Amino acid sequence: MPPRKKKEPQIDRREVKGGHIEGAGQVIAQPITETLRENYMPYAMSVIVSRAIPEIDGFKPAHRKLLYTMYKMGLLNGGRIKSANVVGQTMRLNPHGDAAIYETMVRLARGNEALLVPYVDSKGNFGKAYSRDMAYAASRYTEVRLEKICAQLFADIDKDTVDFVDNYDNTTREPTLLPVTFPSVLVNANTGIAVGMASNICSFNLAEVCETTAALIRDPKHEIADTLVAPDFSGGGILLYDKAELEKIYATGRGAVRVRSRYAYDKANNCIEITQIPPTATVEAIMDKIVDLIKQGKIREISDMRDETDLGGLKLTIDCKRGTDPDRLMQKLFRMTPLEDSFSCNFNVLIAGAPRVLGVRELLEEWTAFRRECVRRGIYYDLQRSKEKLHLLLGLKKILLDIDKAVKIVRETEEEAEVIPNLMIGFGIDEAQAEFVAEIKLRHLNREYILKRTAEIESLTGEIADMEDTLRSPRKVDTIIVNQLRQIAKDYGEPRRTEVLYEVEQTREEPEETAPDYPVRVFFTREGYFKKITPQSLRMSGEQKLKEGDAITQEADTTNTAELMFFTNLGQVYKSRVSEFEDTKASVMGDYVASRLGMDAGEVPVSMAVFTGYSGYMCFVFENGKAAKVEMASYETKTRRKKLTGAFSTKSPLVYLAYLSQDTELLLRSSASRMLIVNTAMIQPKAARDTQGVQVMTLSKKGARVVEAKPYRPGMVENDHRLRTKNLPATGGIVRDLEVGEQLKL
Repeated sequence: MPPRKKKEPQIDRREVKGGHIEGAGQVIAQPITETLRENYMPYAMSVIVSRAIPEIDGFKPAHRKLLYTMYKMGLLNGGRIKSANVVGQTMRLNPHGDAAIYETMVRLARGNEALLVPYVDSKGNFGKAYSRDMAYAASRYTEVRLEKICAQLFADIDKDTVDFVDNYDNTTREPTLLPVTFPSVLVNANTGIAVGMASNICSFNLAEVCETTAALIRDPKHEIADTLVAPDFSGGGILLYDKAELEKIYATGRGAVRVRSRYAYDKANNCIEITQIPPTATVEAIMDKIVDLIKQGKIREISDMRDETDLGGLKLTIDCKRGTDPDRLMQKLFRMTPLEDSFSCNFNVLIAGAPRVLGVRELLEEWTAFRRECVRRGIYYDLQRSKEKLHLLLGLKKILLDIDKAVKIVRETEEEAEVIPNLMIGFGIDEAQAEFVAEIKLRHLNREYILKRTAEIESLTGEIADMEDTLRSPRKVDTIIVNQLRQIAKDYGEPRRTEVLYEVEQTREEPEETAPDYPVRVFFTREGYFKKITPQSLRMSGEQKLKEGDAITQEADTTNTAELMFFTNLGQVYKSRVSEFEDTKASVMGDYVASRLGMDAGEVPVSMAVFTGYSGYMCFVFENGKAAKVEMASYETKTRRKKLTGAFSTKSPLVYLAYLSQDTELLLRSSASRMLIVNTAMIQPKAARDTQGVQVMTLSKKGARVVEAKPYRPGMVENDHRLRTKNLPATGGIVRDLEVGEQLKL
């Protein structure tokens, strides 16, 4: 295939005339594929490769640049310095604003508690990972230095163990990877969202990861689950053990684990204290959800709730009402709030510059291959330095044969530039050896010094032989890695923070409390108020109390266990039950439905449906003369969702809606003084809730519309046979006001 000719920029052929560019504003056709390739693909690749996805050393470029800057600043062994200083120095490698760099530092800090093994020793307020609203202090107030374990991130980095590249302005150099001596990619959680892909790596216990890696190096068929129990999160919690799901994560790098909060019951104060929460939750999100459940009446056992987090750590206190079973309440909260949540794993890592989703075994194998190369490069570096030193000492050994001769050669050489050549000729050594001899201080021209230096030749020879043997033996390289892993586990390993719960209780959906069943009469007003009144109370009541200008638009006799649906002006429906409303009297205004059910801003209920089961139909009549009959099964959900969008069509204003347990006759009246009696059996039912329906009444007069619809009862209109039809749509008949029964007058 011939190479594609590069398109010349169109603006190059334009001429400037009178201060204007000829052809400016002209639209130039370009294939969409070419536009994406030239403009979008470079951006997408930059985000994937240079920003969002971690590499085999466990770091994204932003993390690596920050930590390396702190290492070069001497913060591994020194005292803490202001975070602002570190941020400023990091800008030499990371061409981003100080806010982005400091935010990266915050997450790496011990004070933030986001990482299982933090890399930055912090002082000051760094916020908390488990809090959405607890903000960190500005960089000028906080101080940082590197944690001791960072020595394992930079081990032998100055021995050419990893590649270095120029920074963005070619003023210094930075490592492409860090020569980490343990699989940090699995030790700390890492999340990144790129273009078209994402990465979400959970954290594992450092000691378990080191032990597993060492076991895999010794035996590639090692069963990972024997040593790597389960993920371990910085915030603790209780992991619900699922063997099949963990095996899936270990094998494919994808899956999810469920983590439950840890709590304790304070019997003296009748309260529950939550001290650890899942890594995906925040205290504020949990409290918001509990408040919503209390408002909806789903949780009635809680009297108060407060966040008592302090310097001692997270603490969410829930006060229980008298007689509450705390364990049963927590089971309900686990089921309905983020107090129990899942962590979705997606082990997407850059391997040789390409993103790959790897299981734990493959990930550890890739890290082992990377670490082997680092160790070999470090040994090779030491080998070359040792060989160079041995070469110089061998030259010094020849000088030992006649020190006086060497002194004489130097003294009798007239020109300084001839000293090195004369020494090379006099002792048969090369230029490097002669340069080394010539630089010996006068005080060291004694036999004792030279004998001590030449005694190193034997030890150096042995070391060189050992290093060459190690480079030839993969097993010896593996032994070095295994020994380092075991030492790291010993020096830095800590007990698990996340407890593993093997015997997981089946948190089945508890049977809902059975509401008492008794007859009631329900009322719905034009302003959106709802009342539930018992027959006894209704008989003893006087006139209905309503808001000024309000009127009752719907009322029905039903039972306390009936279902309710409130349809709104935004085409949505909110589901509830009669039992969720308190019994009231005619002398009270009732419940404002929009507030009680938490409707959206500007949303108001326009009609109510009362039913006892999801059988039958919902019937809708619209201004454009269309009518729809929707199966009630379309409004039923397995999870009993309270809010459904697309409850009915909003293409034309709604005139009438009603629940139909069986087909009936409807009387429609148009603005053109025509009426039509329609049997709903003639309307084909649909499963789609937002169906526009079928044309029922033909509106022949321009601007005409259906203005009213209601169930038809015999006697409402005289000579009603004129208004009935066998086919749809129909125009109906003209009816004078005198023919209209009293019940139909507006």
